[in-house]
Amino acid sequence: MAVAIVLVLLVLGSLLFHFLSPWYFTPIASNWGVIDNIITITLVVTAVVFVAVSLFMVYCLVRFRHRKGSQAAYEPESKKLETWLIILTAIGIAALLAPGLFVYAKFVDAPKDAAVFEALGRQWHWMFRFPGKDGVLGTVDARYVSDANPFGVDPNDPNGQDDVLVASPELHLPVGVPQKALLRSIDVLHDFTVPQFRFKMGLIPGLVTHTWFTPTRTGTFDLLCQELCGIGHFTMRGKVVVEDAAAFQSWLNGYPTFAQASAQVAGDASAGAASFAVCEACHGAQAQGNPALHAPKLSGQSDWYLSRQLRNFRSGARGAHEKDTFGQMMAPMAATLPDDAAINNVVAYIRTLPDHPAPPTLAATRTDNGRSLYDTCAACHGVDGHGIQATNAPRLAGMSDWYLVTQLQNFEHGVRGLNPKDPYGPQMASMSAMLKDDQERADLAGFVNSLR
Repeated sequence: MAVAIVLVLLVLGSLLFHFLSPWYFTPIASNWGVIDNIITITLVVTAVVFVAVSLFMVYCLVRFRHRKGSQAAYEPESKKLETWLIILTAIGIAALLAPGLFVYAKFVDAPKDAAVFEALGRQWHWMFRFPGKDGVLGTVDARYVSDANPFGVDPNDPNGQDDVLVASPELHLPVGVPQKALLRSIDVLHDFTVPQFRFKMGLIPGLVTHTWFTPTRTGTFDLLCQELCGIGHFTMRGKVVVEDAAAFQSWLNGYPTFAQASAQVAGDASAGAASFAVCEACHGAQAQGNPALHAPKLSGQSDWYLSRQLRNFRSGARGAHEKDTFGQMMAPMAATLPDDAAINNVVAYIRTLPDHPAPPTLAATRTDNGRSLYDTCAACHGVDGHGIQATNAPRLAGMSDWYLVTQLQNFEHGVRGLNPKDPYGPQMASMSAMLKDDQERADLAGFVNSLR
């Protein structure tokens, strides 16, 4: 009887938890409310089976409990019982599967008037591509993928010249407009998921999968990868911003077309030399860095990373936090570069300076422990620490070790990486949490010092 009572309480507790629980679906933000209905059908079917089986067990425990002098009848087969079990099981499975099959057929059948965009996934971030004025996305091919052409757009396809390239994990979409998402991966399996939109679709290398949806309300929603895509899987996050058509078009106009990105003129080192005079006061005439002024080594660092950080300082994405004392000093210096051309010129000049490894400044460290810790970092920054643009990871080898430790501390404590203008900062902030204390940060930087 005790077991029977426990089973009854388990059934009642489960039902009460379901109906009284405050945890349920987030508010729907697309046309796929039918997904909620399918999940509800699944819960109802499984709940009926759970309650029926549990109460049947209670009935059996009470009805056929041990009694003195009673003897159970031996009945190894019952065609009638088996027939009913087959019929009821078939009905339950059909109730579970049939709605999903009908919805999935619609899930991939986009309306003819749906707008099109492409989501590109790679370890471990998102990028997006929109058709230009011709309304047609250009063809792509894996052989064209490079740091300069991360989307792999065919440079010989005229339809791709006006494609708008969004090298950011933040996607903007107009409210109320059906969207067909073309999904592509250039490395491993990924998964495009927005929980509030109630859809998910896999990205498969070598294929272009697709789905569609209509954003029904404005707001900012989480974009997740729900496929275990590698060591940095948990950091592969983005944002979907749904807004009115005018705001969406203004956002889209802020990104270059493939033709514009391909035609960008390299910076002028001669012009950059004059602008670098401001930088020289702290970073040194050879951009070798100066720990006393908290100025890291710049020479040898990747052009794209220097350009991005100068833009971040200029826009307030860095150097705005109240605890970032030295970042606040750098922000007005970056403001002396009035436009992207000036930034490109300074970066071009820094590229001409000699690249000598920064001298180590840390006390004795446990390099064996640092080597183990760096296995995680190597996934983005490369086994040699030279950085990988495709993963937005700058060079670490030969750079200032004290600066690496400081920035790891800033990421962990929220001084850096949480500004909404810095789309890549949150990824690094999550990764820095793997280091437990200052000793592990020093061990990691000490090992990086050994990379050449």
